[in-house]
Amino acid sequence: MPEKVYRLPSSLFFIVVVALVLRLVAVGFLYPGQLKPRSDHWAFGYEMGRIARAIASGRGFSDPVIMQSGPTAMMAPVYPYLVAGVFKLSGIFTPASAVILLSLNSLFSALTCVPVFLMARESFGQKVALWAAWAWALFPFAILLSADMIWETCLTALLLSLLFLITLRLEHLTMLAAWAGFGLLWGAAALTNPAVLSLLPFLLGWACYRLHRRGRPWGMQAAAALLALAVVVSPWFVRNYRTFHRFIPVRDGFWLEMHIGNNGDTSLWASDGATSSVTEEQEFYRMGELNYMTEKRRQTTEFIRSHLGWFVWVTVRRIVHMWTGYWSLPANGRFEALFDPELPFDPTIIALFSTLTILAIAGLWRAFAQRAHIAWPYAFVMLCFPLVYYVTHSDLRYQHPVDPMLVVLATFACVNLFSPERERSAFSRNSGV
Repeated sequence: MPEKVYRLPSSLFFIVVVALVLRLVAVGFLYPGQLKPRSDHWAFGYEMGRIARAIASGRGFSDPVIMQSGPTAMMAPVYPYLVAGVFKLSGIFTPASAVILLSLNSLFSALTCVPVFLMARESFGQKVALWAAWAWALFPFAILLSADMIWETCLTALLLSLLFLITLRLEHLTMLAAWAGFGLLWGAAALTNPAVLSLLPFLLGWACYRLHRRGRPWGMQAAAALLALAVVVSPWFVRNYRTFHRFIPVRDGFWLEMHIGNNGDTSLWASDGATSSVTEEQEFYRMGELNYMTEKRRQTTEFIRSHLGWFVWVTVRRIVHMWTGYWSLPANGRFEALFDPELPFDPTIIALFSTLTILAIAGLWRAFAQRAHIAWPYAFVMLCFPLVYYVTHSDLRYQHPVDPMLVVLATFACVNLFSPERERSAFSRNSGV
């Protein structure tokens, strides 16, 4: 028995259980924050919650901002349908539904320990893998986000982590079934959060290049993956075309997101968009979704054209915010709370994310020095995924889908720093290229 207890910290199952328990405990404290009937239960899932209400009420995928506003393509479909299923079982905007949805988010976040462990082992060895899994299990922002917000972020983080892990392994596989499965998972992730598609060309290209370097076939494999992806997303594309009579790949809200972050208001990194006032909601209802988005495009392009210097400066601020959590100093000179990512200045958040970023960059630098080929997928994640948020508007939860990869790099940096020199040298010699 003592020997089994001693081995528990190195058990991946035990790490996942600890991660889940921590998140569920947080749910017990934080779930009442979803139960605010003011503003028509806006805090309960925001647009996701309202679309789910419409689905559960029999109105279909509609009404993201205001009741009876009609069909929508503002959100990708996977998570709203998940929320709607919970609403069907436990009631719309009820405490039971809030607990179930936050518990599901907690499960998604806890299960992410598995791909974190496996990708770290694939890249940097068993020791880094074990510490990285524990780092993710105890990562404060992952615990907070999974227990305090009904949104797709934790599910996206799990899906993208799995895609990243499979990418690392595809350099050794040519079976068409494996590559088709890769494409199917890309499709599921795209219908959860289309931002993940920004990484598709780079991760798919890297896997194909690695096969090419080994003298193995890759063309049919890439075609199988892309065909499987198309099979998954095509029904949603067809639905959007039949509903709106124009091609809308996944979502139609890009220009609304641009307007939210580029309208002259810098008190926070983002305003509230179509929910910022009764007037905005009425405009959305009066104009209809597509015309409303067209108007936001006109307003945004005109504003950026006439305030180009402002746009460049705020883009720089968004980059800093995404990687450090810092937006601005408190207006009253006082800290209003600790560990609140919604505040423009929270020293705990800034310390956490600045440290994670510094360590991740150090880990990436070391990875290029020791295993350059394995470092490239991590570099693609850090360089490419946040780009759309730099020009629209930043939010720490938007970066969360790539936090697992950052945690792996940060852990690698720490283990490399504190490992004996002989162990580091042995790793470099045995890693290959």
